[in-house]
Amino acid sequence: MRQTVQSLFPNLRYRHPAAAIAWLEQALGFARHFVAEEDGHIVHAQMRLGTTLLFLGPDHADDRYGMHSPLALNGTGQGVCIVIDNGVDALCDKARAAGAVILTDPYDTPYGSREFTCRDPEGHIWSVGTYRGEPLDVSEASAQ
Repeated sequence: MRQTVQSLFPNLRYRHPAAAIAWLEQALGFARHFVAEEDGHIVHAQMRLGTTLLFLGPDHADDRYGMHSPLALNGTGQGVCIVIDNGVDALCDKARAAGAVILTDPYDTPYGSREFTCRDPEGHIWSVGTYRGEPLDVSEASAQ
């Protein structure tokens, strides 16, 4: 049985969704989960990293939500954090080789994480590290 257990889905806009999909696969290890096209153009895509999905779509000047690629905004208002168990340095090297601009080389944080931060070719910010956040009380989460 296939089931989605995720409750929060990052949703990014790209001027060139096909190139973004290829970059996410090559640089950060994402896999294509679902891609919808209309007239030969990507209108929605879902990329999978482990059991987590990321949504992406094309940038349009008239986007109903006002969402745009960082290229259209001359910057970005958010970043995406990815948690991995190990291999931070190797993934940083892989991202760099795929054209990422490394903003912070891998380092050890005071809260016990090993992490790096990069910018993808369209300007989205990606932080990758081993920190999973502070423990969550499951009874509190299920009450929401």
